[in-house]
Amino acid sequence: MMEHPLYQKAETFIKQFYIENHFSQEACEKRLLDVLDAIRKTGTYAHTSEELTFGAKLAWRNSNRCIGRLFWNSLNVFDRRDAATKEEVKEALLQHIEYATNGGKIRSTVTVFKPAGTSEDPVRIYNHQLIRYAGYKQNDGTITGDPHSVEFTDFCRQLGWKGKGTPFDILPIVIQIGVNEPYLFEIPNHLVKEVQITHTENQAFNQLDLKWYAVPIISEMKLEIGGIEYQAAPFNGWYMETEIAARNFTDENRYNMLRATAEAFDLNTQLQSSMWKDRAVIELCTAVMHSFKQAGVSIVDHHSASQQFQLFEQKEKEAGREVTGDWTWLIPPVSPASTHIFHKQYDNTWKSPNFFYQDSLLQKNEKKSNVCPFTGVK
Repeated sequence: MMEHPLYQKAETFIKQFYIENHFSQEACEKRLLDVLDAIRKTGTYAHTSEELTFGAKLAWRNSNRCIGRLFWNSLNVFDRRDAATKEEVKEALLQHIEYATNGGKIRSTVTVFKPAGTSEDPVRIYNHQLIRYAGYKQNDGTITGDPHSVEFTDFCRQLGWKGKGTPFDILPIVIQIGVNEPYLFEIPNHLVKEVQITHTENQAFNQLDLKWYAVPIISEMKLEIGGIEYQAAPFNGWYMETEIAARNFTDENRYNMLRATAEAFDLNTQLQSSMWKDRAVIELCTAVMHSFKQAGVSIVDHHSASQQFQLFEQKEKEAGREVTGDWTWLIPPVSPASTHIFHKQYDNTWKSPNFFYQDSLLQKNEKKSNVCPFTGVK
């Protein structure tokens, strides 16, 4: 039994929990005996609320692709393993949105629902993010809104949802409990804070009428702690300006606004050597930073984020821990060579606890949706 793979993972995590929190060896050994007994009797075990909170924070600390890990220990953890009905799950998700948004002073938050592998029905969330814009494919092949959301938008429409068809329609949330049918509900307008993106020096740019939502709440990944998988554990930090300006607005398979921005600033787009793309991206970054700050919404620029990550690395070194990381994700998409990250190498080994990608539920509903979801960049 001591070789049971679940117990091995549990043992590693429980020991880390007791060591880092400076609890006694005796208490750790007693807890491990309880875990072992539970696995023998049921095939699984349950985390205490304290273990769950610590494990979720470690998952953020171990997230190789996140540049914002300096603040891992400030994560707010909502233990909603008690949510058993669709109404209770809905209430918890809306509470997460309201709490995390906090009027614009964003609070890093995770809400954890029932894990897989128990006798109780686990919760799953269909959305890539709790708040996301719809994408509508037109008859001529063009897309209104976010191309990343086209397949999920089609799925929501098959469930009866009707969007307005604008470039910035907030998608509903779709959840599923166990083998029950998907349940769709809309987010009340007053809970969704959006920021109008404007530039102080260019009215032509302002006429593009861009906006973005305040809080990025990732909801399609699973949280793994000590061998226990929480398939529904939406979490958020706050935006770095390049995520919106240099990816969501700029990528050709997203809103693709780079040329329109360049034209608004009367840049020469005929020659690549004019650096019009670089200049347009910088103006987008400038507009996003200005707009979020003017709206009182938390955001960080990529230079400050890189400095914060450097401090995180120093603190981890002082604690005797090695920082793992995915270099391709840690470098900002704008001016990466101006950061220390660009000039370093990182071990990309994924530690546990962590947030992991998992198969989308839409694949199991492909007879309804007729497509494979989320083919865009994650």
